[in-house]
Amino acid sequence: MNYRHAYHAGNFADVVKHSVLGLVIEHLKRKETPFRVIDTHAGIGLYDLFAEPSEKTGEWRRGIGRIWGPEAEPVPAPVATLLEPYFLVIASLNVDGLLTLYPGSPLLSRRLIRPGDKIVASELHPEDAQQLAKLFARDRQTKVMALDGWVALKSLLPPRERRGVVLIDPPFEEPGELDRMARGLAEGGARFPNGIYLLWYPIKDPRPVAAFHRAVAASGFPKVLVAELTLRAMNDPERLNGCGLVIVNPPFQLDQSLSALLPFLAERLGEDDAARHRVWWLAQENDPKGSGGHSIRRTEPRKP
Repeated sequence: MNYRHAYHAGNFADVVKHSVLGLVIEHLKRKETPFRVIDTHAGIGLYDLFAEPSEKTGEWRRGIGRIWGPEAEPVPAPVATLLEPYFLVIASLNVDGLLTLYPGSPLLSRRLIRPGDKIVASELHPEDAQQLAKLFARDRQTKVMALDGWVALKSLLPPRERRGVVLIDPPFEEPGELDRMARGLAEGGARFPNGIYLLWYPIKDPRPVAAFHRAVAASGFPKVLVAELTLRAMNDPERLNGCGLVIVNPPFQLDQSLSALLPFLAERLGEDDAARHRVWWLAQENDPKGSGGHSIRRTEPRKP
């Protein structure tokens, strides 16, 4: 209950998570039928990057500040197309072109969905839940619940629309969070097998991450894509060296989009020449070799 995302809003992990969430929502909008976004660990929804928490860490300056705003270098056109949904929401909050406000995942989703789509955002921290409810007061498309994310995952599936994306982004304050995430995915998938699931995780020590991947692969989902970004060589297992997303039932050609996006993010957000990215299939239908990480793409070392 001590974790407050305000200290980390807009950091490199948010850039990875939110840019991919934007791509997934845009894919869901290609069909006329409505869908639902379920956000299990939602935060407060909107962050002031010049408030005390964000200023104390300055993490956003090494994240979103490097790709959007007056101090950021231009983004190459092919990558800018992939970042367009994400950037459009940020621009709508910062109309003067100065980067001062940053959207959390529920607000990002709200700005991207259509009139017939719905959002359910769950947040357990009492103060954060109160701020989130205030942000979406009188919004008929967004329901805020002061509920534990793992309880929400059980109680909210399947959605009425039978289409949608489930974002699972716990704070990783307690031991065993990766195991809890793998179990939650298995339980959620039993209720809503056709849903898209985005599972965010930190990369410190690669060994528990590998065990998490094995647990997800053992769950039997036919299509599981993994995308990872590391900022530096993983010499310190106690340090946040990178982050990843497990994407269950990924949209068509999302692997190709991420294989274009992740190298740019590794180059722009990485801290040194050891910054890397990987995009690979943990499980894929009609794979004669079975799951196990084919279609691997890595960032080349940065040029001096």
